[in-house]
Amino acid sequence: MINHLRAKYDVYLGCVVDDPADMAHVEHVGSVCAAVGAYHTQRRQQLLRAVLHVRPGRPLMPDFYHSPDLQRWVDLQCERHSFDVIYIYSVAMGRYVLDRRLRGVQTGARFILDAQDIDSAKWAEYAEKSEFPKNLFWAREARTLLAYERHAAAACAQTFFVSQPEAAAFLKMAPELKGLVCAVECGVDLKKFAPDQVFLSPYRDVVRRLVFTGNMDYWPNADAAIWFAREVMPDLRAIHEGIEFWVVGANPGEEVKSLGDLPGVFITGRVEDVRPYVMHADIVVCPLRIARGIQNKVLEGMAMGKIVIASPQAFEGVRAIAGRDLLVADGAEALVAAIGAVIEGGSPDMGQAARTVMENNYAWESVLGAMDRYLEGAPKGAIG
Repeated sequence: MINHLRAKYDVYLGCVVDDPADMAHVEHVGSVCAAVGAYHTQRRQQLLRAVLHVRPGRPLMPDFYHSPDLQRWVDLQCERHSFDVIYIYSVAMGRYVLDRRLRGVQTGARFILDAQDIDSAKWAEYAEKSEFPKNLFWAREARTLLAYERHAAAACAQTFFVSQPEAAAFLKMAPELKGLVCAVECGVDLKKFAPDQVFLSPYRDVVRRLVFTGNMDYWPNADAAIWFAREVMPDLRAIHEGIEFWVVGANPGEEVKSLGDLPGVFITGRVEDVRPYVMHADIVVCPLRIARGIQNKVLEGMAMGKIVIASPQAFEGVRAIAGRDLLVADGAEALVAAIGAVIEGGSPDMGQAARTVMENNYAWESVLGAMDRYLEGAPKGAIG
């Protein structure tokens, strides 16, 4: 996205970094931006900051992601430069630029909010699946954050969501924003995630393998891994002896790590590159029970020509045909049946169909080209 934008704009990038390992990328990003302000945050400190700022009607998320160092950097850039576009990537970042003072300084800027998905709806799902008293906490965050999302979207010229269903769902919650909300989808790097890539297998033996990728400190991913390992794998292994389930992703918590004690379940933690694990797996599974927007793990698996089996929640918003381009299975019994059918030779052409639909619908060039028209209200210049 930054490479696309810098063809027309000078890009000033401000961000927080919650994983020290990600600081290694700052130098590279800085080489393609006019300026970068990247500031490390620690989860415990951020949570304490959010709790200390809690007020009636105020959500925790904007305070959780707020960094005084980044705020000072943003303030300085806004004092020094007159931006043509201020692009806010996720609602949590709105606090940095949407206060009255900064909007007064940047009177000529076109404010764009890239919400990606409806975060408040995610917290509402958490509330439904959590027990007392956590359900009360998540319900409060859902309620207060929705009000904040509506406020932030109303303050911007346009708000993007990552799929048409997500945009439509938000408009049902905020009908006053009709005309100010649209879908700008994610893309896939079709050269990086390609079926003709050559990788050494990271696996030890020649057996059937299922792979699930994603950051494991993200609750929906952890929830999916735990549920699949405990509720699906025992039945699968009873029918298909030797089948393995590999959970590939950074920062697994203790409960996810403990899954490695189960027969046929392997937890890798952070890996240098997920592609070898995907390439040498038999099936990519995405059994999310809580999901918003588009799942990149689904798009990337399909782009690599793999058979992907997704839950209905993980499939939502993907412009593909279930049964032709990927398989959709709802619940443990359906997943066991779908995986078993593939292992026994079903859907032999699905990998090629998956790659084709990614090429037709999710090339970054076409996705970002669609975004451009919403930025054309601003003359070519600098984007913050």
